[in-house]
Amino acid sequence: MNNVRDLIPAGTRRIDLLAPPFAGHLHPILALACVLRAHYQVRVISTESMLPRIRAAGLEAHELLAGQEQALLAIANPQYAVGNHPLRLYRQFRAALALLADFRSELDALYRQSAPDLAIADFTLPIVGCVAQDRGVRWWTSLPSPCVLETPDGPPAYFGGLFPARTRWQQSRHALARYKLRLFKKTIFALFRRPIQALGMKQLYRDDGSESAYSAECILALGDPALEFPRRWPSAVKFIGPALYTPHYDLPAPPFKCGQRHVLVTLGTHLAWHKQPTINALAQLAATLPEWQFHFTWGDPETQGTAPVQANLVCLAWIDYERDLEHYDVVIHHGGAGIMYYCLRHDIPALIYPVDYDQFDHAARIEAAGKGIWLRGGLSALRDARPLLEQLVS
Repeated sequence: MNNVRDLIPAGTRRIDLLAPPFAGHLHPILALACVLRAHYQVRVISTESMLPRIRAAGLEAHELLAGQEQALLAIANPQYAVGNHPLRLYRQFRAALALLADFRSELDALYRQSAPDLAIADFTLPIVGCVAQDRGVRWWTSLPSPCVLETPDGPPAYFGGLFPARTRWQQSRHALARYKLRLFKKTIFALFRRPIQALGMKQLYRDDGSESAYSAECILALGDPALEFPRRWPSAVKFIGPALYTPHYDLPAPPFKCGQRHVLVTLGTHLAWHKQPTINALAQLAATLPEWQFHFTWGDPETQGTAPVQANLVCLAWIDYERDLEHYDVVIHHGGAGIMYYCLRHDIPALIYPVDYDQFDHAARIEAAGKGIWLRGGLSALRDARPLLEQLVS
């Protein structure tokens, strides 16, 4: 990822990096900021709860959307799976528009007073591009999950984890899926045309067919191109490798037991609605492997204490991937980009249990690369996953 410096335009002195208050989006931004701060004046912009995390990384922090973070969290982390359900996506987008208007107003006011030379925004914040262009600021997109980018060929994202086409029938299916995805986006844009255009987004797609939600100058693809399925990437895409970062908290190490296998189970910081059912299923799985130790992490350092569920299943508030991940034999995870690339870094086999969003697409890529197994079948499959775990460590 150090090669990101090679892309920075000459004469750049000040860089802003912007992300919403979710680990899977903020942490890659913090990783980028830590690389860039040695050579540029760097400022990281997010919401209130993330300011301590930003400052703990030794970075300048700036807050937007004061007092509105809980509303944002409720939109992004609902108590159900969103998937590609049209009505749920519609409701989620509608709820986000009002917050985006406030975000745009506050960022515009900030850039009238203190504009950087370059703004690098997480891909979920396309409104940054509207403000940056109005204020004469260069704008780049940070993309932790390159698979979500629309391309003229290859399997599109958000259709349950499609693999590369091997037959004409599969090619036709992929083409239809790409058409359906674009049609859905165009429908949403048409339904909300006035509020979207009021934010500054005049069109959904540029004349060359690229998505206006992403920078036309540079899209920093924070992944390994060898893991991605073959496709024709837009010229703006620059692969710079995974951007991995884990905040350090003064929490004790997990209770590792000498001579036993250890399994980490994580659903990241989203999917709150699914975590307790997952723990219940894990209890049944752990009972079939009494000689193995299972650690489930809530992904929240504010959770109090260590809670044993049974003899070989413990719930932990937070796992420090930099410190602790290498001690695990297997990781069961949801297919988030961060934990996916951490497992690849440490060569730890993974059982991928995708639940929502682009997680199924990541599961397909890991399975195709031979770096893990995609667990299909939901909670019932998780309860009966003993043979798969034994296969991964054999």
